[in-house]
Amino acid sequence: MPLLDIRGLRLNFETETGSLELFRSFNLTVERKEILGIVGESGSGKSTLAYAILRLLPANARILGGEIILDGQSLLELREDEIRKIRGKKLTMVFQDASTSLNPLFRVKDQMLAVIKENVGLEGSPARQHAVQLLKQVELPDAEGVMDSFPFELSGGMQQRVMLSMALSSNPKLIIADEPTSSVDSTIQEQILRLFRRLRAERDFSMILITHSVAVAQEVCDRLAVMYAGDIVEEGPAGRVMASPKHPYTEALIRSIPVPRSTRGRKEDLPVVWGQVPDLMNPPDPSAMLSLSKGVS
Repeated sequence: MPLLDIRGLRLNFETETGSLELFRSFNLTVERKEILGIVGESGSGKSTLAYAILRLLPANARILGGEIILDGQSLLELREDEIRKIRGKKLTMVFQDASTSLNPLFRVKDQMLAVIKENVGLEGSPARQHAVQLLKQVELPDAEGVMDSFPFELSGGMQQRVMLSMALSSNPKLIIADEPTSSVDSTIQEQILRLFRRLRAERDFSMILITHSVAVAQEVCDRLAVMYAGDIVEEGPAGRVMASPKHPYTEALIRSIPVPRSTRGRKEDLPVVWGQVPDLMNPPDPSAMLSLSKGVS
């Protein structure tokens, strides 16, 4: 049994101009101790999928059918007070921009200890010891100093590690990381990806890594799922997808990965995916999708 099993999920948004159907019959699984990469352009539905799993959708969103089963438990059947007992404990999320997720008015220790009290039940000295240990696990050298700092006193990479330590505090089954490296430079990005690999080897959790960068996903993910217009157009082991993509959109994404000019041998334009993500007010027939490979220069 997979850790996460999404079956036939249907979701739409009610807007002033009509109903936008994002997921028409969405299926996806995450295996135990697997890192699944979900890649695709902005607007393809990656983050919305994460919010649907967490049951954190906006008021105008409607789940019309399907199932989201986590560790054998149906999340869509739970009351709000029941899902709150799962969020932060069995299911956690690392959001895209740590600087907006951390409250700038409170020290790191205040925010971490509040999370640990809520999700683990520890207070006082045991809670602080747990927090310090978590910060050390995510490779922050001066854990005590970080605890006493305000978020704005930390670099972007340090803030992201604090968010990851908070997500790990309850030893969750599934972590959803939404563009966790988009706000840091390439050196810190590599450090965070290496940290994901190490923590997955040491801890018993699975991860969904959401990113628009195929290059990021291939470094750390066991399996890739390529999203386009609210649907999975290709899915498979990361090595196979990167070496031999089956769908033209996947091929276009891979060809758009920047390559150092010195390896190209001559100056040339970077290949891009032409056009726009389809208007989901009038979604295309998936079986009639045009070959996107023709739009790659």
